Amino acid sequence: MIPAFIFSFIVYGALTPYLSILIRDLGYSPVWVGILLGVFEGAGIAGPFVFGYWADKNGSYRIPLIITTVLPILTVPLVLFVHPVLSVIFLALIAFGFRSTTSLLDAVTTIRLGKTGNYGKIRAAGSISFIALVLLLQWTPFLKPQNSENIAAWVVLTSVAALIPIVLLPRTTPDSSRRAERRSSRQRGPVHLLSVYFLTGFAIIFLCRFAMSVVYSYFPLYLTEELHWDVVGAMFALASAAEVPCMFISGRLLRRFGPLPLLALAAAGISARLLLWACFPGKAVIIGAQLLHSLCFGIYHPAAVNFISTSFPPEKRALGMSVYLALGSGLPSLLGNLLGGALLETMSFRSLFACFSGFTGLALLIYAAWYIPRVLGKKSAEIPRTARG
Repeated sequence: MIPAFIFSFIVYGALTPYLSILIRDLGYSPVWVGILLGVFEGAGIAGPFVFGYWADKNGSYRIPLIITTVLPILTVPLVLFVHPVLSVIFLALIAFGFRSTTSLLDAVTTIRLGKTGNYGKIRAAGSISFIALVLLLQWTPFLKPQNSENIAAWVVLTSVAALIPIVLLPRTTPDSSRRAERRSSRQRGPVHLLSVYFLTGFAIIFLCRFAMSVVYSYFPLYLTEELHWDVVGAMFALASAAEVPCMFISGRLLRRFGPLPLLALAAAGISARLLLWACFPGKAVIIGAQLLHSLCFGIYHPAAVNFISTSFPPEKRALGMSVYLALGSGLPSLLGNLLGGALLETMSFRSLFACFSGFTGLALLIYAAWYIPRVLGKKSAEIPRTARG
């Protein structure tokens, strides 16, 4: 699985930091940038469900992964034929595949690893390849990603490279891995999707990703348009480098604390990061705030994957990851991009960052509403009956 993560995430390195720049370079206004980014995220909601259902039904991940890896190549006609309708269609198809790849990789990896495997260590390989690619793009003298044509060229090159390890993946997941996961699920007991526990965790995931939408979509524009600072690739590489150590120790942290406390910690990190950008616009503070990506993603993503993988049985794991990628990531990104584009018409980037920090503040309140009664109830249960009388 490690080569699949490595090559799949170089596609992320070519597209994620530069998508908003690509769309803006096509001549669209900030409102249209927000709309088209919203279309991209909205299509990303449907893709994981379709490909996840296909993979679960057939027990094969390779063919769906091949298709999802090929679809980003449509970036070429997106750049060549600039029209709002065509842009909507091409961005939707690109996102349909691009947003589905990681959900399928996460699903098959967590099934193969089982309960005791360390997903974070494997996922860190993707982060390292992402860092290498964005640093290359930051300082390359060839096809520098400053315009839509060059960005599209890099997306095509990385997508073709990503096909190689995907084609070599096994057709199916071993039955032994699925049986071991089923036994583990029965021992843990089922997690009801309408339970307070699940709704609390999913609400925190949703709000964290909603707040992070401005980081992925509007932070690059803030750097290039307001600060006139050509360091988009370097800033994304720095953030990804900060997340890698946390990915490696995430398994130990999850066994010690569980996913919900770590999700709350990530929410606090996102709030701090956005508020630092909003209140202290200096370059040194911006660089320092990027290190908080260790919490914003290095802790957040393994905790979210663990939360989902322990809530869904192995035979529905691709569906579970689809729920996470679509409703816990795609939908909040869609709404966040639409709201961010609209707000940028009336406020500055710094005000936008401050506004979105409130959503992770709400996530912390939700966690406190779940955690405090639980702690008080536990302490009350520990008091001897005679003492309570």
